[in-house]
Amino acid sequence: MKMLPSTATPSGQRLSVLRTTFRKRENDTVIVSKYHTAPIKIAKTFPLGDQLGVIVMDVSPGLLAGDRYELRWNVEAGAHVYVTNQSFTKVHPSHGDHDRSSLSQHFELGRGAVVESMPEPIMLFRDAALVSETEVRLSPDSIWMGAEVFCPGRTMRGERFVYREFRNKLHVYYGDEMIYAQNQLIKPSGQRLSAPGCMADMTHTGVFYAFSDRIGIGEADAVREALGALPATEGQPLTWGVSLTYKHGLAVMAAGMSAWQLQETLDAAWRALRMKLLQMKPLKFLN
Repeated sequence: MKMLPSTATPSGQRLSVLRTTFRKRENDTVIVSKYHTAPIKIAKTFPLGDQLGVIVMDVSPGLLAGDRYELRWNVEAGAHVYVTNQSFTKVHPSHGDHDRSSLSQHFELGRGAVVESMPEPIMLFRDAALVSETEVRLSPDSIWMGAEVFCPGRTMRGERFVYREFRNKLHVYYGDEMIYAQNQLIKPSGQRLSAPGCMADMTHTGVFYAFSDRIGIGEADAVREALGALPATEGQPLTWGVSLTYKHGLAVMAAGMSAWQLQETLDAAWRALRMKLLQMKPLKFLN
């Protein structure tokens, strides 16, 4: 497929899009349509039993000032997709209100469809500004699971919460009913992030969400048990919590001192829920 160049929006942002439709075919899931513009594309797909693995590639250095990425995932009835990317999402500096970076994702799930969205962490460089928006639309018996890890900057270079702004939004619908909404805004220069009850001494945060009409107390208990069994790591404090949402969902919130630690924590939650909801063993990938 030919890769088309990104286009400019009326606000001057550079728009790059990725649109893909997945369909259940006999005992597997296949892509039936896809469209992308530079610099994002699907780099590779691979079968994982009856589900399809998808790797998204960004051929640029990351989200530059003024970049807007829009990804739309249409997963038809019964299809099962695992989505990840090749590396950290790196957000470069932006200095004006109109040149902030933007990442938007829309997931449309048909009846019985399953999406597991497990990308690599997001890293905001010094003076970066990012708006991240995700919308999930569920059908009966569908399942959406997703994890995100957020880094405070390039900590090995001494960057800790020196980005300009980070806004993170998530809206989930079951049919036409909104069942979950989150709107987080972090402006390090104007907030006391190290205060007790906020970040305190922690630097990295992570979230794992799961939404389905099949989720209840048993699923939350399974995740708590899995996280409670994680071994402590010397010099790596960790705090986490698990709660059911208003309807058809659960959320895991975690904070620590490194991205890998939170990835392992959220991976444990994902593995437990994957077994509980789908009776499927953890995915294993060879390096």
